[in-house]
Amino acid sequence: MVSVHSSPSTVVPESVKILVAGGFGVGKTTLVASVSEIPPLSTEELLTEASTGVDDLAGIEGKTTTTVALDFGRITISPRLVLYLFGTPGQDRFWFMWDELARGAIGAIVLIDTRRLDTSFAAIDFFERREVPFIVAVNNFAGSHHYEPEEIRSALAIKEGVPIVIADARQRDSSKLALIKLIEHAMSKIPEATPA
Repeated sequence: MVSVHSSPSTVVPESVKILVAGGFGVGKTTLVASVSEIPPLSTEELLTEASTGVDDLAGIEGKTTTTVALDFGRITISPRLVLYLFGTPGQDRFWFMWDELARGAIGAIVLIDTRRLDTSFAAIDFFERREVPFIVAVNNFAGSHHYEPEEIRSALAIKEGVPIVIADARQRDSSKLALIKLIEHAMSKIPEATPA
């Protein structure tokens, strides 16, 4: 977290950076847009013929756009605390940006689509390897089968202690609950100060 105070009468809020990550087409842009207090910055571009054979649209045939850099949103918690949300691009060819986006983040929400679980492994692995706190949010899509969190944990080999929540990225309240769960989880990973 970053805090800058220019004078006793001016409060500059601390900022907290959070990532919204996951595979191609799992709802990252939708989640950022649903919860941001400002119109989100989005780098959505139309899918073109050039993506044929590169982007796997199995299960998401109606998708017409894709994030090519990032999504950005903001939530003011109080005059002293602001959350900045960064949605990552989902396609493999844009993953080189994830390291930069992850720098300084307190944690991540990894969105998954149970119709395409195989798109989730790389994002989970990314945060596990870097020891960045994350939660898994199961984004409920129309026509997807409902699985219990422990079934998801087993299928994706998610470590015990990593929270799994059911979410709807389109719904502001549902997205907020996922963010709250992530912040609680990230805070639980902060080592307690030892008394002097």
